[in-house]
Amino acid sequence: MEFYSNREKKLVIEIDGNKWLRGPIKTHFISSIDKLENVIEKYVLPCSQKTDIIVLCQKIVSITQNRIIHKKDIKVGYWAKFLSKFVKKTRYGFSVGNPLKMQTAINLAGLPRILFAGICGSVAKIFGISGIFYRIAGHQINQIDGFYGKAFPEYADLGILGLDKKFSNDFCDKLKNKYGFSFVIADINDLGGNILGKSKELEGKEKIILQILKDNPAGQSDQQTPIIILREI
Repeated sequence: MEFYSNREKKLVIEIDGNKWLRGPIKTHFISSIDKLENVIEKYVLPCSQKTDIIVLCQKIVSITQNRIIHKKDIKVGYWAKFLSKFVKKTRYGFSVGNPLKMQTAINLAGLPRILFAGICGSVAKIFGISGIFYRIAGHQINQIDGFYGKAFPEYADLGILGLDKKFSNDFCDKLKNKYGFSFVIADINDLGGNILGKSKELEGKEKIILQILKDNPAGQSDQQTPIIILREI
């Protein structure tokens, strides 16, 4: 199979003198009725080699694990509306600057913790330190996605929750044992990313994987390529 890069992304990059292919895998629109194993067997197995690293975007893992919440089930309160006004918005997304996401964060972590995280985050920004809000808030709040229908209208009324590290690692090991490939679950966007889970043999390789994925080869819009095959060439 011949791979085609997403727009403005390189298909092959060089890291520390080694070249890596980053092959985007286009799928159908994955929903909660899909099983991730079926997706892998349909789209990944026909074009993979045993030495490949299969990168699964966090969003499709959460969706197929039914880690979703519907807009109709969220009652946005005063604090969610108020606090979301102070969150910096970027051209890549609204994070908890979206009142629906902020209310979801409050529901997950509790209002006192969110308020404390907000205060600490504001103080930290004065000193040029970012990310403190999400570290203190915890509860995978930095992974909340959805409630945004620009690229895919289906996500307008759907919130996607995060995954805890233990589940993600165990799930990657399960897939590795079943299919023989190395697996990674990643939350990557055009501003950066995190490795949320990996199969055991990738322990200690998080830094190089993040370097390979740094510019988000899966794309940030409507590319519909939620799986990336990494292959050293």
